[in-house]
Amino acid sequence: LDQRIQDMIRENFNGDRNTFIKTLQAQNYSLGEFKKMEGERMIVQAMRHKNVEINTIISPNRIQDYYRKHASEFTSKEQIKLRMIMIPVGTSDPAGQKAMAEEILGKLVNGAEFERMAQIYSEDSTRDLGGDWGWVDRGTLAAPLEKVAFNLRAGKVSNIIQLAGNYYILKVEDKRGGVTRPFAEVRDEIEKKLVAEEAQAKQERWLTSLRQKAYIKMY
Repeated sequence: LDQRIQDMIRENFNGDRNTFIKTLQAQNYSLGEFKKMEGERMIVQAMRHKNVEINTIISPNRIQDYYRKHASEFTSKEQIKLRMIMIPVGTSDPAGQKAMAEEILGKLVNGAEFERMAQIYSEDSTRDLGGDWGWVDRGTLAAPLEKVAFNLRAGKVSNIIQLAGNYYILKVEDKRGGVTRPFAEVRDEIEKKLVAEEAQAKQERWLTSLRQKAYIKMY
C-alpha cells in the first residue's frame, strides 16, 4: 500500500510529498483516511482480479415474503378529489350552528349543488372556490375527517362531522390510486433488488474476511 501511494506521489505530484499532503487536507482527508480508502480499492481490485464470483439465488418464497411485507412500495398513492363545508360551532349560539349544518345537509340530500352551498355557508379558506380542496393525499386530513372521506364512494356526501369546534360536511367527487401492482408484474424487480442487497452483503463479508486474514496490511 505504501508503495502504491509513493507511486501516486511520484506520478501525480512530481514526487512532492508535502504537496500531496496539502491536497489531501484541502479535501478534508487525513493521510490515514486516504490510506484506508486506497486499501479498500486495492482489496476490491484484488477480488476482481481473482475472479471472485458472487452467484446469488433468491428463493421464490423470499421474493413473495418481501412482496407481502412491503406492499406499500408497489401501491400507488391514494387520493380523493374533495370538497368541504365548514361551519364553526361558535360560543354564542352552538344550537343554531348545528341547526344550520343540518339544514345544509338536508339541502344537499335533496339535490342542492355542493359547490353553491359551500360558497354561501362555508367559513373555511376554500369558500370562494366552492369548498374545493382539489386532490388530497391520504394522511393530509385530520384523522376523523380522513376516515370518513376515504371511505366515501365517489360522488357521495358525508354526514355532519363535529371536530375541534367545527361542523364539517364532505363530498368526494373522485378517487384515484391505492392500487397495488400484482406480484407477477413486480417479481423481477424484487428479485433484482434482493440480489443486489445480497451481493453487497457478500462483498462486505469477503472484505472483512480479507482484513482479518491480513490479506493487505494497512498502516
